[in-house]
Amino acid sequence: MTDNNLYTLFESRFPADLTETAFEGPEVSTFTFCDLQEKSAQMANLLTSLGAVTGDRVAVQTGKSVEAVILYLACLRAGLVYLPLNTAYKAAEIEYFLGDATPAVVICDPASLGAISAIANTCGVQEMLTLDENGTGSLTDRAAEQATKFETVARAADDLAAILYTSGTTGRSKGAMLTHDNLASNARTLHKHWGFTEGDVLLHALPIFHVHGLFVALHCALLNASKLIFLKKFDPAVIIANLPSSTVFMGVPTFYVRLLAEDGFTKEICQNMRLFTAGSAPLLEETFNAFEERTGHVILERYGMTEAGMITSNPYDGERKAGTVGFPLDNAVRIADEDGNILPDGEIGILEIKGPNVFKGYWQMPEKTAAEFRPDGYFITGDMTRKGEDGYYRIVGRSKDLIISGGYNVYPKEIESFIDEMPGVAESAVVGRPHPDFGEAVIAFVVPDGSVPGLKDEDVIAFIKEKLANFKVPKQVFIVDDLPRNTMGKVQKNQLRDRAVADQE
Repeated sequence: MTDNNLYTLFESRFPADLTETAFEGPEVSTFTFCDLQEKSAQMANLLTSLGAVTGDRVAVQTGKSVEAVILYLACLRAGLVYLPLNTAYKAAEIEYFLGDATPAVVICDPASLGAISAIANTCGVQEMLTLDENGTGSLTDRAAEQATKFETVARAADDLAAILYTSGTTGRSKGAMLTHDNLASNARTLHKHWGFTEGDVLLHALPIFHVHGLFVALHCALLNASKLIFLKKFDPAVIIANLPSSTVFMGVPTFYVRLLAEDGFTKEICQNMRLFTAGSAPLLEETFNAFEERTGHVILERYGMTEAGMITSNPYDGERKAGTVGFPLDNAVRIADEDGNILPDGEIGILEIKGPNVFKGYWQMPEKTAAEFRPDGYFITGDMTRKGEDGYYRIVGRSKDLIISGGYNVYPKEIESFIDEMPGVAESAVVGRPHPDFGEAVIAFVVPDGSVPGLKDEDVIAFIKEKLANFKVPKQVFIVDDLPRNTMGKVQKNQLRDRAVADQE
């Protein structure tokens, strides 16, 4: 069969001189393209020697390192399915993911080995390895003993490359199944539409456990054989120091807000840059305008999601409009009502998409998958969208009850389910409130049941902190006598949002 392994595509774009630098940074070792080849071969050999076979899942929860990227490449080469997990996830969340995905191998930070091992044992995980943010652990120790050659496993276009979990409206996370062709097609599209060319240097400050940092940024660089300046985390001072040596930067709106707060962030610092992109959350027009005024650069805002990668983008060549997400990329889009009836331009409806970038479905959820696709193959994104007279698309809201905080998706139902388990709580409701830094902040309203006298907001926050990742923990909790409801008994979250905003003012 024709080899559609994504790694094979990347390798075909490697420079003729494999000693050229692929990764460097102030806190990481320098890696050449030859290093990527040899070290990914060693890791692939290790994983297969542990009994992992084609199609097996490899779950990874570890800090950001070049070695973690190489692990991802190794999984591709061995025909394994890469399953990245947010480093902020707590034990209760990890237990669900491992139980649902049933990975053959789990790789985690050495500091969390004890806790995750206990969970992994109950989920039938065959092997546990460690990798810390410095790239050290049993994974790299044992891989170093393996051969530096590995014959990349041929993959069909429709074979799975990765599973990424998204929060579910019912509280149960869904594993989006992404194929080699899904990822390859989107990488080619972005490489073309965003003007990648020889000599580009990507400044990488995003996490690598979600689409933005792992697939959008890394794939563009690998497909272009570009050098990455690889930062462990976002630090405005470090970004400013490295911008003169870079040409491309991809960030979330929070990054740009924080950069604009720095006196050292100037037009001169950015004079070598050709492209700044923004995504994962809406970019405020105020930030868009302030950035252009400060730097002379216009941020390119785009729109995507876990299930499809990038879907629309403002043009690289052409006007980039604040408050819009531009035009469709190499996929078909349409706007429809809830029943699937196509709406005319100018009307607000739900964006539906179809194309090679659209995922295969949700892991072990055939009914959910079927419900999210139209009979003609279009995927229902759930995002309320309007196509303007100018042809630019605008995301105006979400039909799904989603909060985007700091670029991370948060579904209220998941948080509510944990709060409702807390002793002394009768019920709860979670909403998003505008936040100048994070985009939205998680706010909870809690109704006590009287069994725990004197229930306080800090009690709820402390309880949730033990259960969920920090970005899901409410920034504020209101203890209330009851929740507003309509005549059908449905909680009126719009009223709760209004109250949360009014309290902030």
